Amino acid sequence: AASGCGVGAVAPGTGFISIGTSGVIFVTADRYRGNPAGAVHAFCHAVPGTWHQMGVSLSSAGCLDWLGHILEASPGDLVDALGDKPEGPSSILFLPYLSGERTPHNDVAIRGAFVGLDQADDRRAMTQAVLEGVAFAFKDCLDVLTMPLAEPRRLLAVGGGSRSRYWLSTIATILGMPIAVPEDGDFGAAFGAARLGLIAAEDADPFAVCAPPAIRETIDPIAGLSEAYAAAHATYCDLYPAIKEAMPR
Repeated sequence: AASGCGVGAVAPGTGFISIGTSGVIFVTADRYRGNPAGAVHAFCHAVPGTWHQMGVSLSSAGCLDWLGHILEASPGDLVDALGDKPEGPSSILFLPYLSGERTPHNDVAIRGAFVGLDQADDRRAMTQAVLEGVAFAFKDCLDVLTMPLAEPRRLLAVGGGSRSRYWLSTIATILGMPIAVPEDGDFGAAFGAARLGLIAAEDADPFAVCAPPAIRETIDPIAGLSEAYAAAHATYCDLYPAIKEAMPR
């Protein structure tokens, strides 16, 4: 909630996506909208009269760090090799459940997998699959947020993964939602806490203090790729029960 104040996600229908070690989609609402079956966090916001919902994927940019460690390459070099814009889904699917998963499965025991590997696949193909797998996990989070009265029109991107335009374009296309990239700056929880302290000390208007940052760029979904990614996501969703069933007991 403090991070929401830091990025200016305080009015109903505003939200952000954090691509850090774990991944978060956070959306503000004007009322409580719980969905415990989907492992959705639903709490009072830090700003009076508002609530929020949050979906959490336990391994996000952490998956890319893991792949870089395995391949002995920096995450930046792996992502840079993909260019700036996706051209369609990979033939490989990656389930990013390296530490289990919270939203929507709430499953501490599930683990990740590559599916569809071919002898011709290289580290570039595996990197693309990892980025798409994390984006599919964000899609799973967004799908279980139940706020028809406060549908976000866009999400503001923060976290280390937001430095990759390729990744943001992939996420925007899979979510079917524009992703806004702020100007350089620190908009995290500490900044939000400082804003809340200012509001308390000076009895200031929280909606005026917790304003969103200046936007450097808005990355729109690639319309021509939406159907292909939707089909890949449907297959991705089919894999969770199959992997769960196949895991040792």
